[in-house]
Amino acid sequence: SIRYLFIKQKNSMIKVAVLDDYQNVFKEIIDLEKYKDKYDFQIFNEPFHDENDAMVALESCEALFIMRERTPITKSLISNLPNLKYIFTSGMRNKAIDLESASKRGIKVCGTEINPNPAAEITWALILGLLRNLRQETENMFQGYWQTTIGVELKGKLLGLIGLGKIGTQVAKVAKAFGMQVCAWSENLNLSHANDIGVLPMSKEDLLKNSDIVSIHLVLGEKYINLISKKEFELMKKTSYLINTSRGPIINESDLIQALKDDKIAGVGLDVFDKEPLPQDHKLRFLPNALLLPHIGYVTAENYSKFYVQMIENLDACLDNKPIRVISK
Repeated sequence: SIRYLFIKQKNSMIKVAVLDDYQNVFKEIIDLEKYKDKYDFQIFNEPFHDENDAMVALESCEALFIMRERTPITKSLISNLPNLKYIFTSGMRNKAIDLESASKRGIKVCGTEINPNPAAEITWALILGLLRNLRQETENMFQGYWQTTIGVELKGKLLGLIGLGKIGTQVAKVAKAFGMQVCAWSENLNLSHANDIGVLPMSKEDLLKNSDIVSIHLVLGEKYINLISKKEFELMKKTSYLINTSRGPIINESDLIQALKDDKIAGVGLDVFDKEPLPQDHKLRFLPNALLLPHIGYVTAENYSKFYVQMIENLDACLDNKPIRVISK
């Protein structure tokens, strides 16, 4: 019967869960009508309450479309999703996926390209926002006040970059355009590259002591967890600012909060945190010298389009047994 044929076709569709689509844009970027006979998309706009909640919601899914480092795809979650065959993440790295467990289950994990420039751009939004007191001035304007703070100029200041990869390099070039001096440190700093772009190599200690602004642009690894903690805050100038658009755990959050309370540094600009979304009662939310953004560095129309289009390409390729952009352990 026609009813039987419809049910059979529906049951043969690949069930795909689109996780953490906070802005509800997947359906705007992807033409769902085009895939209605091939993929059964289930879109989740909110984070799961806990892992058990995720297990129940995703139990029947064969593929996951995930945003990098939002929902943790852990060993226990993977072991409790019996139908899971594919995981597709934004970017070609995702610390939140247990790749070993996925590999043991024979689950294909694939990534996407990602534009590095949005993170560099949001870095400057935070720097300018802090030095020109945009949070306070914007709030005061809406309350009827006029010119309540005094800003700080960028020209002639020293910007210290912790990490000089693609994003750090873009940040350095913008700093030069503002007339700033730039120094950099990382464990594997490319000295010839630093010289080529006019960036002065410096020890971590000297960078922290001398920089007016310290901006972090590292790939998170075990060696970089708590890279900036109480000892580092003691080295920094009281007039200096700290920016982090990389990953939350690079800065010890408890030590940061204490440093801000004690005016060890002038302020902090953060787009990343230990726990995301940042809890509503988190102490950082209530500090006047903290400028906070909800991890929107990579959240652009151009990046999201690239992510979702390439996730579809990845799924198509895997179903043809010709996987692309594979992430291996």
